[in-house]
Amino acid sequence: MTVRVPAKVNLQLSVGPIRDDGYHDLVNVFHAVGLFDEVTAVPAGELTVAVETAPGSRVAVDGVPVDDDNLAARAARLVAARLGVEPNVALRIRKAIPVAGGMAGGSADAAAALLACARLWDSPDEPLLGRDDLMDLGADLGSDVPFALLGGTAVGVGRGEQLTPALARGTFHWVFATADGGLSTPAVYAECDRLREAQGERAPWPAVSEALMTALATGDAKALGAALTNDLQPAALLLRPSLRRTLTSGRDFGAIGALVSGSGPTCAFLTENAEHAGELAAVLSSAGVAESVVRTTGPAPGATVI
Repeated sequence: MTVRVPAKVNLQLSVGPIRDDGYHDLVNVFHAVGLFDEVTAVPAGELTVAVETAPGSRVAVDGVPVDDDNLAARAARLVAARLGVEPNVALRIRKAIPVAGGMAGGSADAAAALLACARLWDSPDEPLLGRDDLMDLGADLGSDVPFALLGGTAVGVGRGEQLTPALARGTFHWVFATADGGLSTPAVYAECDRLREAQGERAPWPAVSEALMTALATGDAKALGAALTNDLQPAALLLRPSLRRTLTSGRDFGAIGALVSGSGPTCAFLTENAEHAGELAAVLSSAGVAESVVRTTGPAPGATVI
């Protein structure tokens, strides 16, 4: 069973106070984009994980774990436990989503493994696990996993796992500039907290941007570009100062919106149309401000059996 699953970019990532459980309250406007990993689940004598770069991709996969530290393996075990079967499956992951790049590649793989294993082991006539059940399992694995199952555009609250689909008209054209190496999401959140404490700032209570939602609903790319926000961006820039040059280059070369994607270090640039995206991708590639540059569109569908 093979499942294709998309990357995401955060159009708005507002980080609120730290909760008693150590997480932050968030408002997270997710937007799925057309960079896809594929996870194939094959019956086997035991649970194994193999990771490879997707054809035509330049994603480095050397640092991706192939044991239970891989969220896809943990997803397979969750499905097996829920269905009362042994997790005897070989998972093959083909990656085109940047690793540790702020685009939820690990969470996407977990979502794909949830769906693939459920289809592999569940009864096709009277399935025990529907899409809502898989969303609940996904929330146990991480805040971004349920959205990878859902896809499209959605507002996430709580830790980001409580999702409401959002209206997004038309197609938006994106260019993503990846960096050499990743950034640790916990490290970026910790730096965000440190910065706020050092500056004497109280974390604001997060709220959905009305300007952003209007731009999505009307399909206004320029308005969307002006409304993009990420509270983690200052922390990511301190931990990886070279990203300032990448963002500045994208803006100088005409991007109508630019921000660090999630916890970084991938930088996302919104463009006016497909032609503009092609031009910006070519200029960024030649400028030497990124490890690799890829263009795509959004919104994209969530995890899908192919």
